[in-house]
Amino acid sequence: MIFRTFCLLVATTSSALCFTSPAFIGSSRQTTPSLSMSTAEAPTDTELKLRNIAVIAHVDHGKTTLVDALIRQSGVFRDDAQSKEAGECVMDNEDQEKERGITILAKNLAVMRNGYKINIMDTPGHADFGGEVERVLNMCDGVLLVVDSVEGPKPQTRFVLDKALKKGLKALVVVNKIDRPAARPDYVVDKVFDLFCELGATDEQTDFRVVYASGIQGTAGDSADDLQSDLGPLFEAVIEGIDAPTVENPEPENLQALISNIDFDPFKGKMGIARITNGVVKAGQAVALAHPDKDKTNGRIKNLFVFDNLGHKEVEEAKAGEIIMFSGLENIEIGDTLITNENSGQNAAGPLPPIAVEQPTVRMTIGVNKSPLAGQDGKFLTSRMIRDRLFKELDRNVALQVKETESADRYEVSGRGQLHLTVLIETMRREGFELEVGPPSVIYQTNEETGKVEEPWEAVEVRAPQDYVGPVVDLLNQRKGELQDMGIDEGEGMSVIKYIVPTRGMLGLRSALLSATRGNAITDSVFDSYRPRIAGDIQARDKGSLIAFAQGPTTSFGIEGAQTRGKMMVAPGEDVYKGMIIGVHQRPGDLELNVCKTKALTNMRSANKGITTGLVAPIEMSLDACVEYLAVDEILEITPTTFRMAKNPALNVKNTQRK
Repeated sequence: MIFRTFCLLVATTSSALCFTSPAFIGSSRQTTPSLSMSTAEAPTDTELKLRNIAVIAHVDHGKTTLVDALIRQSGVFRDDAQSKEAGECVMDNEDQEKERGITILAKNLAVMRNGYKINIMDTPGHADFGGEVERVLNMCDGVLLVVDSVEGPKPQTRFVLDKALKKGLKALVVVNKIDRPAARPDYVVDKVFDLFCELGATDEQTDFRVVYASGIQGTAGDSADDLQSDLGPLFEAVIEGIDAPTVENPEPENLQALISNIDFDPFKGKMGIARITNGVVKAGQAVALAHPDKDKTNGRIKNLFVFDNLGHKEVEEAKAGEIIMFSGLENIEIGDTLITNENSGQNAAGPLPPIAVEQPTVRMTIGVNKSPLAGQDGKFLTSRMIRDRLFKELDRNVALQVKETESADRYEVSGRGQLHLTVLIETMRREGFELEVGPPSVIYQTNEETGKVEEPWEAVEVRAPQDYVGPVVDLLNQRKGELQDMGIDEGEGMSVIKYIVPTRGMLGLRSALLSATRGNAITDSVFDSYRPRIAGDIQARDKGSLIAFAQGPTTSFGIEGAQTRGKMMVAPGEDVYKGMIIGVHQRPGDLELNVCKTKALTNMRSANKGITTGLVAPIEMSLDACVEYLAVDEILEITPTTFRMAKNPALNVKNTQRK
């Protein structure tokens, strides 16, 4: 029996996470062949019908839609009714993924095609979740690089492809959305080839195979003008173009499996997800967890699973090349290597190199909510609860870092970007936490050779109508950006502006660009490098805030007088407190207002006394909008039901003492 492992690579960042859907796990009709090899000798390509692939792509290039089509054409669903019940974007099963329309976590699944088992890893496309992609690449033997037929390679395409090429993986290029009227496949393939050359790909990697596809229609072909009625050509390309797993030592005592992800089961507890590099693993086997920088811990595998369709199935044995999930070891961590401990581990292999990911570039503080309105909505309020939740997140989020601060009720959380951190904060909010969050700031580092302080820079690409090029360039120049290229995209007629901008300048930039272009700007960015720090501050906001002068419920009379000063964020009847931000001032600088005042009552009345000018609807601020809005002296109060911004009391006290 031959097994093949197939990896689809998409320009996103994501982690390998098992998605179990009870409605579909038991619906597979085909009989899954045994995953273990029949001989103890090293398998050849003709003996191993297994492919491990990761799908990588830039955000919105159709990666998840393409994976959906692969699932539906693999007999995963029993019939059309069950397929419709599953809906679209089956793999994006998290609430935030559905709401934001992006992939956040990498997920595993397995399908059968012509007797071959294909393990597929769906990855995120957003740069902030690059750690997910880096982790998944350790489990695959090749990648499926998905590129839009109009846009071509984008910043995140470069990032994920660079990681794949450095690991020596072969890439299968999929020109997706070939059905778009403005599709230009020849141009896109040329740009992809140029990108391979720029990233230093080998001759073998540069000789990549190209498949043209439409994920939404479920069609593919070897030529852009000759698409088949299904994704058969893509499946064939995966089987023929992606190598089978290479096994150096198939003997059981040579077991090596690098833990790339961790899942949790309410009945089985902590579960590890790993790809077996060498050897054989069995249910009930005595094993150990090894790491170059830690002591070895012993244990025994309780349950052993392999991925099957959208879920997993229990097996007694799995051999090299397979991706497994197992339970029984509570102290497992990502980066550990699973090795045998039979005969006290006398002949056991050593640990594999741990997973290496890029360092975080942005940090925020998360702590106990101390506002006058704290404790009214949340279930988890104390510093101990917040601390336990943050450190628990480190079990599976390899790109995240959490540090304790001088304050016992505040923690420093670092990630790849603002979105990386806000997704975590939103998850905690939905779990019932009340939090106090500080503004995002960049992480500086000192160059060991020059001794100079350096800050992170990002490569930014903005696509906007030609009429808005001026405002876009002005904004990027204000953020201390450096122009790299500018031109017209012949495919869509949009102007393309490429800059490198300090990460400090990127904070709050997206909302400013949308305002300057009336919602017509499309912004993509990815980490570029560390460069010497620019002296001085970078202005992130040109307007001040409207601050509540007193505590209490807001009134229509108070808001009516305040709304002439700017845009309000509160409606009548909402509780506010002194120092809380209630709106955006129309001018630079902050302004205190009393929105709790009531109308004075008199015994005189005129015909026009009760006529008012009317109230303007307040601005609705999402979590991402609030975080972008925050200045260095402001904080964000988060509860399960509301977001409130306020001036930081600690900084205000210090400023008052200086005066």
